[in-house]
Order: sequence, then structure tokens, then C-alpha cells
Amino acid sequence: MRSLEDELFPSTPGKFKIDRGHNINRQFHRCFASTSTMFIWALFLIALTASYLSFQSFVDSGNRYFTASWGGIQWEKQIRNSAKTNRPGGMSVLVTGAAGFIGSHVSLALKKRGDGVVGLDNFNNYYDPSLKKARQSLLHSQAILVVEGDLNDVKLMAKLFDLVAFTHVMHLAAQAGVRYAMENPSSYIHSNIAGLVTLLETCKSANPQPAIVWASSSSVYGLNDKVPFSELDRTDQPASLYAATKKAGEEITHTYNHIYGLAITGLRFFTVYGPWGRPDMAYFSFTRNILQGKTITIYRGKNKADLARDFTYIDDIVKGCLGSLDTSGRSTGSGGKKRGPAPYRNFNLGNTTPVKVPTLVNILEKHLRVKAKRKIVEMPGNGDVPYTHANISLARREFGYKPTTDLQTGLKKFVRWYLSYYGYNRKDVW
Repeated sequence: MRSLEDELFPSTPGKFKIDRGHNINRQFHRCFASTSTMFIWALFLIALTASYLSFQSFVDSGNRYFTASWGGIQWEKQIRNSAKTNRPGGMSVLVTGAAGFIGSHVSLALKKRGDGVVGLDNFNNYYDPSLKKARQSLLHSQAILVVEGDLNDVKLMAKLFDLVAFTHVMHLAAQAGVRYAMENPSSYIHSNIAGLVTLLETCKSANPQPAIVWASSSSVYGLNDKVPFSELDRTDQPASLYAATKKAGEEITHTYNHIYGLAITGLRFFTVYGPWGRPDMAYFSFTRNILQGKTITIYRGKNKADLARDFTYIDDIVKGCLGSLDTSGRSTGSGGKKRGPAPYRNFNLGNTTPVKVPTLVNILEKHLRVKAKRKIVEMPGNGDVPYTHANISLARREFGYKPTTDLQTGLKKFVRWYLSYYGYNRKDVW
């Protein structure tokens, strides 16, 4: 399977009349004879104010709805065309987070093999939205429509499923990042929990129900010190809010599988990297800062131990996503009612070869031909874990998952894309 860089680069109020003399006290007594009258008036004013604010909120919401970037005959036609399959037995897949890193790669791979794809993304500003727009343009060039909207928009979700009988949902939309959860925790609840439930509610009521493959995370292993991480290991010690929301997602999806018969597969990704990646990831920010001559910060764990990650190249992750979709089985419910048991699975998708972060930097220096300015500091208590290592035997057994790209090769491809995308002349670098 060719990677993305090989596909395409780049009335006015009433007045009181107060009489003079002995009438003053009588008028005042008539108006405010008791504290209960004042209390009633206060309640009335509060209710009036609340009603006004509620009305304003309704108007604002209505304005947002009617000015939404979706809807209309032409839009509906685009949705249907994008969802059309071009191979016998092809899938019609809703890909959430389609303008994201993994979502864009998976969308292209599905389309390339003849499946129908409709994308959904809210284009939030967690990182530069222009990169997401560039990915959207890339998908558009391959006749893949990416709808700009939020998972929590119930009307939009219902409309999409009214237009297309999706056979599968590839749910990759999420608020990513471990450290950002300390700055904006509510965004994780909004996307990773509320958004997931909205999607599941839509899917359970669909007829037919789609099979669902979704992005969990290797972060669910949290403080587990048994390596390599296996799907049978405990996942009740999350080290970050992000990890906790992903763990909650696994429990929530299990509930919907049990009650409504949705076929659900969770994928625990291990440190995915590659072209069109996320700027908040270490390999990406290291590359940017090395080229700009800035110091990079490298964290160390306890006893000055180097951190290590099971870095997994994007093409290998895409193979795992497609393999999961192909073996997802069928949901058994209809109209929100379960007809029988449906598959529920969780898989690790990693490379199985953890690499220390300083080694990652060495490889980047080699491909960039620029020496990094390093600052070594102790790892803060921000939710990161010191080590990740995937046991992928279950994925290998179930759908033949086998990663083939080592870090040296993968980073070379990433650097080539980075220099091209950001307009570097190799002579400027070398």
C-alpha cells in the first residue's frame, strides 16, 4: 500500500405617584404591604430574566443551525456520491476525524480499494487547522467528502445516516494529547465521551446497524508495569485524563454491544507517526525545532532512565484499521433492539520494538543533517508514562496484522514529507 506522500503532496415602565403628607405611608403600604409580595415580585423578575436568556440561547442556537455548512440538495448528492462503493462487496464507511492524521490515511486507503467513504471532522484548533484543511483538500482530490461538523450535533448525525446506509463506522475523532488534558479537560469529555455516546446512540437506532471500529489508545494501560502490554492486562490505573476517557470509552462501547447488539472493535494505537502527522507529537515538534535551531526538551524517567515508545508507522496502522474493518462481523440489532450477540473486541496495534527517545533524535539528526540542541529534564507528572511496548499476537492471529516499517525508514519518509510540505529547500537544510 502506498503511503500518503506517494499519493499526493501537497411602553415604558409604570410610574408611582407619591402623594405628599399623610398619603405617603398609605401608598407605600399598598404597594409593599408584606415581604411575601416583594418575594413574589422578585420571583417574577427572575423568571422573566431566565425566560429572556433562554429565548436568546434558542435564537443563537437556531442561528448556528441555520448557518451550518451542511444541508441542501447538492450537499445530499455529494454525500451519496462519496459513499458509493466501486468494488463488489465494498463497504460504505463513515470515517469520523477524517481530516485528522490517522483518519485521512485510512480514508484514502479505503477509497483506493473501492470502498465508499464519507468523512466528518470539526476542524478544531487543538493544533493548526490549516494542516487539517490541507488533508481535507487531499481527500477531496480523491472524491472523498469531509463534512465539517461535530459528533455531538444530533441532527447532523441523524441526517448522515438518513442519507446513507453505512455498513461500517471508523470512529477516529477524539481530543488527542496527554498533556493538554491539564489545560482543557472539558474538551476531552466533550469529544471522547459525549461525542462517542452520541455516535453510538445514532448507530444503535440505525437500520441496518453498522459495525463500529474505533480508536482507543495504548494509554489505557496507564501505570501497568508489565510489558509487553497485552489486551488481557489490567487497564484500571490511568495516568492521565486522556487515558481515563479512552478507558471509559471501552466500558461504554461494551455496554452498547451488550444491550443493543452493536459489533464493536477497539484499537489501542501505540505512538503513531509519519507524514501528515500531528504537530504536537514529539517527533514532529523535534523536527520543527531542530530545523529552526531551537532547543528540544527530552524527558527522562526515574533514575535517569530514558523514555521509550513503541513507535508505529502510519502505513502499518492503516493495515490494522482495514483488517479490523474487514473482520468486524455484523451488528445484530435493529431499530435499537438487540437480536442476538455481536462481536466485541479490543486489539493492540503497535510495532513491538520500543525505541528510546534519544535514539529517535539521533535518527532525525541523520535525516535532517542538522545537530539538535538538547535539554535533558526529569519527566514531570503530567500523565506521560515512561515506557510502552505492544503485544500484537492477538491482532496477528485475528486478521494477520504485521508491521513492516522500522523507525529509521519511517522517519526518513516523514522528513521527506515535512521538508516538502513546509517548503524547505534541501540546500537550506544541508
